[in-house]
Amino acid sequence: MEWQPDEQGLQQVLQLLKDSQSPNTVTQRAVQQKLEQLNQFPDFNNYLIFVLTRLKTEDEPTRSLSGLILKNNVKAHYQNFPSAVADFIKQECLNNIGDPSPLIRATIGILITTIASKGELQTWPELLPQLCNLLNSEDYNTCEGSFGALQKICEDSSELLDSDALNRPLNIMIPKFLQFFKHCSPKIRSHAIACVNQFIIGRAQALMDNIDTFIESLFALAADEDSEVRKNVCRALVMLLEVRIDRLIPHMHSIIQYMLQRTQDPDENVALEACEFWLTLAEQPICKEVLSGHLVQLIPILVNGMKYSEIDIILLKGDVEEDEAVPDSEQDIKPRFHKSRTVTLQHEGGEGEEGEDIEEDDDDDDDTLSDWNLRKCSAAALDVLANVFRDELLPHLLPLLKGLLFHLDWVIKESGILVLGAIAEGCMQGMVPYLPELIPHLIQCLCDKKALVRSIACWTLSRYAHWVVSQPPDSYLKPLMTELLKRILDSNKKVQEAACSAFATLEEEACTELVPYLSYILDTLVFAFGKYQHKNLLILYDAIGTLADSVGHHLNQPEYIQKLMPPLIAKWNELKDEDKDLFPLLECLSSVATALQSGFLPYCEPVYQRCVTLVQKTLAQAMMYNQHPDQYEAPDKDFMIVALDLLSGLAEGLGGHVEQLVARSNIMTLLFQCMQDTMPEVRQSSFALLGDLTKACFLHVKPCIAEFMPILGLNLNPEFISVCNNATWAIGEISMQMGAEMQPYVGMVLPHLVEIINRPNTPKTLLENTAITIGRLGFVCPQEVAPQLQHFIRPWCTSLRNIRDNEEKDSAFRGICVMIGVNPAGVVQDFIFFCDAVASWVNPKDDLRDMFYKILHGFKDQVGEENWQQFSEQFPPLLKERLSACYGV
Repeated sequence: MEWQPDEQGLQQVLQLLKDSQSPNTVTQRAVQQKLEQLNQFPDFNNYLIFVLTRLKTEDEPTRSLSGLILKNNVKAHYQNFPSAVADFIKQECLNNIGDPSPLIRATIGILITTIASKGELQTWPELLPQLCNLLNSEDYNTCEGSFGALQKICEDSSELLDSDALNRPLNIMIPKFLQFFKHCSPKIRSHAIACVNQFIIGRAQALMDNIDTFIESLFALAADEDSEVRKNVCRALVMLLEVRIDRLIPHMHSIIQYMLQRTQDPDENVALEACEFWLTLAEQPICKEVLSGHLVQLIPILVNGMKYSEIDIILLKGDVEEDEAVPDSEQDIKPRFHKSRTVTLQHEGGEGEEGEDIEEDDDDDDDTLSDWNLRKCSAAALDVLANVFRDELLPHLLPLLKGLLFHLDWVIKESGILVLGAIAEGCMQGMVPYLPELIPHLIQCLCDKKALVRSIACWTLSRYAHWVVSQPPDSYLKPLMTELLKRILDSNKKVQEAACSAFATLEEEACTELVPYLSYILDTLVFAFGKYQHKNLLILYDAIGTLADSVGHHLNQPEYIQKLMPPLIAKWNELKDEDKDLFPLLECLSSVATALQSGFLPYCEPVYQRCVTLVQKTLAQAMMYNQHPDQYEAPDKDFMIVALDLLSGLAEGLGGHVEQLVARSNIMTLLFQCMQDTMPEVRQSSFALLGDLTKACFLHVKPCIAEFMPILGLNLNPEFISVCNNATWAIGEISMQMGAEMQPYVGMVLPHLVEIINRPNTPKTLLENTAITIGRLGFVCPQEVAPQLQHFIRPWCTSLRNIRDNEEKDSAFRGICVMIGVNPAGVVQDFIFFCDAVASWVNPKDDLRDMFYKILHGFKDQVGEENWQQFSEQFPPLLKERLSACYGV
């Protein structure tokens, strides 16, 4: 007997579906409760599928909604459906996939793929064969409905379909899909390509076996009149470029010609898919060779795509010039990610490098349209191509630029300024001769009457900040800074945001060049505090933090502290412990504390106490959650990470002054727990703080060393690069304080350090810190470390040769010298590397220079003049010169 609904029950379900379409929140709440009640009845789901597939008297939105509620039930508790109910639902889906309504067909398709992804592809063996058979139906609706369902299954389960678990259905499905590329209905053609496209990136074997047929079929559809089909053809070609470029190379000329046309497609979605082609091509080694001849066509197309479309301008409220008084809606504020502290060293000829395991993306000029669009894609493509072709791009660009930058229509002028910013990185060399004329023009654009022109000018100028700073300050830096500070106080929020971000970039480039203007800069930034709405306030914190990082101790003047600290502390007092706005404020204060050093003393106590409280609260909440996950929420550990990082900033800035604060708190106990947290970022920040406290007030760290060292040893695991890096650095700092008492712990850490320094592909930052720590361990415990010398001396020397002279390098080299004294044989094989490392010093302290002198001359005397001559013949000329000049060898 087939299941039949009870009339009264059916009315109840229909009433529920009607109510759930009401906007009233009270009704909505009642609906939720009713749903939970009805879910107690096993055959409630039968009613839902019945309304979807059989109740043709009802309107489509109600029937579709019934299917969507059923889909949610399947997601939540399909495993509890009685088998009779599950079978009825599956049967109904397959029987009605050809419903005349596109909405109902799509809903049934969603339901099918939801059941399939609940592990049912294995237990519903007839699903795929039946759907594939239905593709042959003469009835369009059945064919389209089945294809729609198959496309969703291919999207959701592509890996499973290409595995042995289902005995490789793709061998049948892919050839089947390829037949439909020629179908008379564009909707079906489009489904067919979309299905096959799901298997390109995973290189499914069944597709690789049919790759040439697939590519020929795509070429046959190149001129299809349907935009959805063209879009899927473009998408396929872009993915093939990544996965099977070998099959495209023979046709590359015509593919490029095709993509040039499609990038100008009247349908923006097609143009966007096609524009991705240039982004992907730029990453391929053959880019230069195949694209050189086409730049003359491509560049104008990309430049043209960089204009705001009319719809962009409407969405961006491009006609609204003043909106500074309009509060931000909370969903406009993107979540921020705190970048945990990574300890790095200063390099020759440059500032300390960013941790390399952290990718930074700064090319986000108009992120209010956070969705990817043709403008952004064209700009990104021009940016990467500029990096491939460098100045060869300019002959195609410069003639266009002139017309754009001085155009009367603001939309065109704005796109020209974006072009100029996009090529800044790749074409910098070739642009230099034009900058003395262009930079003043861009600075003028900062005063344009259109807010969107002012904001893009901020971004583009920030891309040339490096050049601006390299010129005499009065020429460009001063006028640029003056105008940017005015824009920080613009009456348009988008301009405020762009100006603040640009100013932060300028600060990083200019560093201490800004010192003469500090008073003026601080007046502006502090004034912005009172003016900004929520979202830009968060960016303002960043600009203040970057300023502190850039000018360092120059900020420590009573007049500057008086301007800056009161508004920061007022915000600090205003925010509750649970408020995520604390993150950027804590980051900002961490930079300020490090810069102000003793100038921060009057403010340090409440700041320190609150950080300790944040760590304590988070640990307590984590503990409750671990014991009773059903009763408590998991804490947001970012609060703890940011607090640990600010404590590091305080320890670094206040140095010995932090001692009384540490003495009056339980931070060492908390740190012991944080160092063992399951989350890598928490451990990373704890080890940074441990190192900073070791330097600032070792007397409070020393009693804990016996407990801390085994934990540090466990974290020398290069899979977590930043954790390993900070743990390594902390061990080095501890060694310097412990001296010979470090001896019991050498065995816990040395084997790991030697292994890491010899690993291929270890990031530079980690190598450098590992070398420093090995050197420092050897300095305090030479008898224990020296026997290992030949296992690390070579990578040790190569990793430290590019580090600037500093305290850390000094102590590490002293360690190596002491160890060579203990075990001279350990260095013989690799002595040339040691010579090279010694020559990397610009001016070592006198006693260290003596150590170098003794070792070099000792080696020379030992091998004899003739052998030394032969040996030093292998030196590069520069090395030879330096050693003879500095050490007379």
